[in-house]
Amino acid sequence: MQQIKRRFFAMRNGVVADTLRRAGSPFHIIFGLNLPQIVEIASEIPETQREAMADALWQNRSTRESMLIAPMLMPPKDTDYACAIRMMHESPCAEVADILCHRLLRHTPFALRLARECAEDKDEKVRYAALRLMFNLVADNAQESMDMARSELDRNCAYTRKIAAALLDEADFMLNS
Repeated sequence: MQQIKRRFFAMRNGVVADTLRRAGSPFHIIFGLNLPQIVEIASEIPETQREAMADALWQNRSTRESMLIAPMLMPPKDTDYACAIRMMHESPCAEVADILCHRLLRHTPFALRLARECAEDKDEKVRYAALRLMFNLVADNAQESMDMARSELDRNCAYTRKIAAALLDEADFMLNS
């Protein structure tokens, strides 16, 4: 863990960190790393340490980069449904949900079931994550994606409106091309 934190510190970018803070990022500690830098650090973690490291980093909720790298380290085969639900509920912002869905959850055998269940959650952040997960599944589930997006648009939620509209457009394209 200390080695990863040292890498975060060595690659820090104050301009990006300040921009994220001003934009309302929910994290107390922001190193300002970009996604390719985080991917690079994740690629250096040995397979035998990934699951334990992912758990420890995910629990470090005060640090942006810790929550972004954790889904990159967690092996999909070792992620059960309860863990996936918990992680969706614990995602503090859209950025973390995006990485969680793209890097981990879409690779699980229960991804579609997870998206369906979370699309009905009362928490707008969880519904955002469900829609984001459906983006990864839209090619094989275009009609269901369209229905899910329409249902979310009917809620008229500011937090999910853009992602729901984008998913609707993507699903429509898949169905009509």
